[in-house]
Amino acid sequence: MTLELIGTWATALCLLVGAGFTLVGSIGLLKFNDSMTRLHAPTKVGTVGVGALLLASVLYSFTFEEGSYHELLIMGFLFVTAPISANFIAKVNIHRRSCETPPPPPEDDTWSTLNVPAADQHTEATSQN
Repeated sequence: MTLELIGTWATALCLLVGAGFTLVGSIGLLKFNDSMTRLHAPTKVGTVGVGALLLASVLYSFTFEEGSYHELLIMGFLFVTAPISANFIAKVNIHRRSCETPPPPPEDDTWSTLNVPAADQHTEATSQN
């Protein structure tokens, strides 16, 4: 087996895995009912799918060309920003009360931004005026 043949098979495998994960994520986006479950499918499955597609691009570029690290930068950016944006979208849904409110914590009632301590309510009221 030559290096080109191994690279071709590895690229094809990454393409199939990436396309499969992306397909499952898009079906989950269409099938789920509320916004919080719709958020789960693309952020979890889509990140792995796009990561596998970018890995296939890296393998192809190193097998048949001079190689490129641009895909690795895109992959790093994707893996850093996808969970952060999902967290912000989930917080917006919680604040708009468009989903079920999470259960209260067992020991501390100020862990969430929904329960504002009395000391902070004064500063919020003065900043809004």
